[in-house]
Amino acid sequence: MLAIYKKELRSYFINPVGYVFTGIFLLISALLCCYSTLLSGSYDTGTYFLMLIFVMAVLLPLLTMRLFAEERKLKTEQLLLTAPVSLSSMVIGKFLAAMTLFGGNVLLSCVNFIPLFVVADQERAGLGYETLHIGPVFAEVLGSVIGIILLGAAFLAIGVLISSLTENQLSAAVITVAVLIFTVIMSVVNQFIDVYAVRFVIDWICVYSRFINFTYGIFDFAALLYYGSIVAVFLFLTVRVYDRRRWN
Repeated sequence: MLAIYKKELRSYFINPVGYVFTGIFLLISALLCCYSTLLSGSYDTGTYFLMLIFVMAVLLPLLTMRLFAEERKLKTEQLLLTAPVSLSSMVIGKFLAAMTLFGGNVLLSCVNFIPLFVVADQERAGLGYETLHIGPVFAEVLGSVIGIILLGAAFLAIGVLISSLTENQLSAAVITVAVLIFTVIMSVVNQFIDVYAVRFVIDWICVYSRFINFTYGIFDFAALLYYGSIVAVFLFLTVRVYDRRRWN
């Protein structure tokens, strides 16, 4: 698994995908943070993370579209299936490579919050009240970052499965974007549904609904289990796809 992990992580920077994803993600996250906080004169980071989720739904398929689709297109899939490594190790190694690149970018984007804390310190000093609550709440920022990483893991797992079902990278990316945006938009639509049974089912499907508690600085263990379950289920389905393909 470690060899596959290193190979996939290295491949992101052999071709332009890793650089394109990193550049676009960091640029957009910086612009969103500036627009939703500094320019609007607000310390509320909730809007920033909400918009970032939609950005993730569009950008994360760049990391997953080639993981398996490229193997099928280049006819190297059989090398993977006959390699001395289990299918689960192969899938997990590829997933962790994408997760490492995504997680690293999320942590780098946290630099965007430094100006908020600096401005808040200056305002407190100017007012003469060192204990006055001005500025972003650290627990809310930390919770939101953790939630974003968990949500991104779920998005990547979905993308991994879709990539294993096609040999066309563009098709894998488009389908993944459509699925991810659908899961996010349904959270908004769900507010206008009056039937409790339907609302309950949609609420379970919508990955965004589990993210809200993190924005309040609450570490939700139920949400952690939920996102972990999504990752496990979709990676398991990917393994089953290749297990079936091996014997066919």
